Amino acid sequence: MPQRSDRSLPTRIIGTEAALKPICDTILDAIGATPMVRINRITHGVVPATVLVKLETFNPGNSIKDRMAVRMIEDAEKRGLLTPGGTIIEGTSGNTGMGLAIAAVVKGYKCIFTTTDKQSKEKVDALKAFGADVIVCPTNVDPEDPRSYYSVSSRLEKEVPNSWKANQYDNLSNTAAHYEETGPEIWEQTNGRVTHLVCGVGTGGTISGVGRFLKERNPNIKVWGIDTYGSVFKKYKETGIFDKNEIYPYITEGIGEDFLPANVDFSVIDHFEKVTDKDAAIMTRRIAREEGIFAGNSAGSAMAGLLQLKEHFTRDDVVVVVFHDHGSRYLGKMYNDEWMREKGFLEKSGMTARDLVAAGVPGELLAIEGTEPVEIAVKLMSEHDFSQISITLDKRLVGSLNETHLYSQLLAEPSVKSQPVETIMQPAFPFVDVSTPVELLATMITPENPAVLVRDFKTDKTFIITRSAIIRVLR
Repeated sequence: MPQRSDRSLPTRIIGTEAALKPICDTILDAIGATPMVRINRITHGVVPATVLVKLETFNPGNSIKDRMAVRMIEDAEKRGLLTPGGTIIEGTSGNTGMGLAIAAVVKGYKCIFTTTDKQSKEKVDALKAFGADVIVCPTNVDPEDPRSYYSVSSRLEKEVPNSWKANQYDNLSNTAAHYEETGPEIWEQTNGRVTHLVCGVGTGGTISGVGRFLKERNPNIKVWGIDTYGSVFKKYKETGIFDKNEIYPYITEGIGEDFLPANVDFSVIDHFEKVTDKDAAIMTRRIAREEGIFAGNSAGSAMAGLLQLKEHFTRDDVVVVVFHDHGSRYLGKMYNDEWMREKGFLEKSGMTARDLVAAGVPGELLAIEGTEPVEIAVKLMSEHDFSQISITLDKRLVGSLNETHLYSQLLAEPSVKSQPVETIMQPAFPFVDVSTPVELLATMITPENPAVLVRDFKTDKTFIITRSAIIRVLR
């Protein structure tokens, strides 16, 4: 593939001839000084700018989180918050836990991590490999819910003697690590020619730290954050409104949140670009197959977001995209064909959910707040002739209710009519993208799961598809 010639960015600065590190006393000394690599095929003929990726997979724990994990521990030690023989506690999607676990091995600490059932099995197994205890918590609950991985980790900090919670979301040592290390590396590797930073936003430490450093060197540098549908960041940046209607389950790992971490400095971030789960997953695979770079899910999101923003770049621009972690943690997900088919991410011929929506087969989602009495749910379902309904708490989808279950509950105890509907709700219906094939939707609808929610991100609408809707198009 032809490559743009850019003599202002010598290959030795951004690629293969980086200075060798001296012998490291411990594995912690090997953190940082990661390479930068030019993207050639994915952006060729699409993005006119020079696109470089900062490959954080070269850190010992295969992710950028090694940097801030060690910084948080060292700052806690200096402040007397973490003492010899202590226990490190953290809620983590896996990568921060890995960095903390590696440092804990070297420094002699124990680790207890909480994570969500959305995270890949590979991430959980990796944490256990370093001797950490891992507690898996439900994803689809509010951060304040006692079952959430945030709440469980906070409870453990109070219960476990001589423990310290890293709190990567609000611990500003996270941002400091990237301001003092990652940002200067990017500036030096590009000879100060960087014009744009594109970075997935989760805890916010990377984009805020790197972005602040770069903007201090050149205020004209644009910092663009990659968000996901189901996260609150983009709307909050654009309107200042924390909208719980923006929150719903999503598959993409490592970016997006349903709250506002202290490390997300919105004043540093110029723009947020949302990327769908499907586009992120497909791009993750493309990076490996077209560039030979085995990167994680957030790298797919970042590259997909970059392509969505292609019209904003010129030939003179130098764009740096941060690749946070390694593809080995997603072997059971994005790199697994069966998993991709189950999620409707691999293209298939035939009718899709979008065709059903266009034909007017499914109706728009109707939901009831979980605090409303059951009798209101009965009335609502009767008036609209619905056999199932979704349940929300503060407008966030948390559960469902179908008429068979409702009928059995009313027969067993008629007084349940006056109780909050959340007391008898069932698990929430699964979310799928509007491009999901009807053939796949049919397999997802079962007696235990009588409906599927279809999200059309372009129109910002959610539809409910039931067995009867599928029968109407398949007969």
